[in-house]
Amino acid sequence: MKHTLQKGLLFLLIAVFMMTAVIAQPFSAQAAGSLNIEAESAILVDAETGKIVYAKNPDMKLPPASMTKMMTEYLVLEAIQSGQISWDTTTQVSDYAYSISADPTFSGIGLTKGKPYKVKDLYKAMAIFSDNGATIALAELVAGSEGEFVKMMNKKAEEMGLPDYKFVNSTGLSNEWLGDNVPKGTDPNANNLLSARSAALLAYNLIKDHPEAMEYTSMTETKFEGYKVENLNWMLPHKATYLKQFKYEGVDGLKTGYTDLAGYCFTGTVEKNGQRFISVVMKTDSKGERFQETEKLYDYAFNNFETKEVFSKGYQLKDKSVIPVSKGKKDTVEIATKAAFKAPVKQGEDKKYSIKYHINKEKLNKNGELKAPVEKGEKIGTAELVYNGNADYGYIFPDQNKQTVALVAQEKVEKDNWFMLTLGSIGSFFSNLFGSIVDTVKGWF
Repeated sequence: MKHTLQKGLLFLLIAVFMMTAVIAQPFSAQAAGSLNIEAESAILVDAETGKIVYAKNPDMKLPPASMTKMMTEYLVLEAIQSGQISWDTTTQVSDYAYSISADPTFSGIGLTKGKPYKVKDLYKAMAIFSDNGATIALAELVAGSEGEFVKMMNKKAEEMGLPDYKFVNSTGLSNEWLGDNVPKGTDPNANNLLSARSAALLAYNLIKDHPEAMEYTSMTETKFEGYKVENLNWMLPHKATYLKQFKYEGVDGLKTGYTDLAGYCFTGTVEKNGQRFISVVMKTDSKGERFQETEKLYDYAFNNFETKEVFSKGYQLKDKSVIPVSKGKKDTVEIATKAAFKAPVKQGEDKKYSIKYHINKEKLNKNGELKAPVEKGEKIGTAELVYNGNADYGYIFPDQNKQTVALVAQEKVEKDNWFMLTLGSIGSFFSNLFGSIVDTVKGWF
């Protein structure tokens, strides 16, 4: 009885110890198998390589609400870059833009009719405070009408390769709320649609092509129409005490969104120690929850991944470092990677990456040889980075679930001169002739 009691106490102590150890584990140790994001859809992407490190229903098309404005921002910045407009270009708001701005149920501070506004002021109102009237005014300035601007939005989405999208207006409001101002050519009852994957790819292109956008999305507040307006992204370092619980070091963008149909959405980006991630959460239940769920994603990213150079520029596979050359002054040429491979490497998975060669068969003759001449730096094929781990979500890029770099020749191989080629041909002729004679003679005996 005494021994049984002692054994029972011992097992109880062990159980308590094990439970305590599990609870006490840092988030980084638990995250890999227990990351639970309370959102209808979510994605987390390494912004440098485009590698997806977490995804939950990433291809589900949902209304993005004001996250739509990332595309409007992109097209406005593109118009500035091309010289079509400038930051100092002025415009007056239309009756349509004014009516939306004056409606207190929509995001915005309220525009003044007949007043000239600079593009920079309207852009800040759109990017920082999600002002719908300012967004429409910019769309009309760039394209002449919101209907024409919507065509530009969908065309640019196609160019970017967004896999799941539909744009019907520039703001993210439901078309049914626009009354007689529904953009021409769109369904009066339609909504914009994006998947989390598409929202992340849109954000990736915005940051890559127009990094100046971050100057505005990182502002915690600005003045507009004589009022101080605060950024709706609560993960920025706001001064208000009640918002400090949501602050996350390194967050500098991008765009919030909310409608009854869309729920609370957020596309964010964060950078720490030279490593940037892009995140999307769609259809969470509250303003605060969209940032709490994003925080989970960022903790998971920084506690578990480090973007590293897994294979350097000039890397060669030991057994495939050379390719035979036909009719050249050298019989072989070395090949190697033209650029380095980088990847967000999960803790303990440094050795789970390898390289696979894909030689361009059109470069080879029927004997598998390159035909001289071969130029130094000439592309011979591609090298593919292969991940041999358990969870591979692929890449954010359209139709690309792998990372590749060019395989190039490391030296020049000139074509052999005609005399040597002729000697070689003669030698081959007599060699073949001699072989035939020997075979014939053997047949006599």
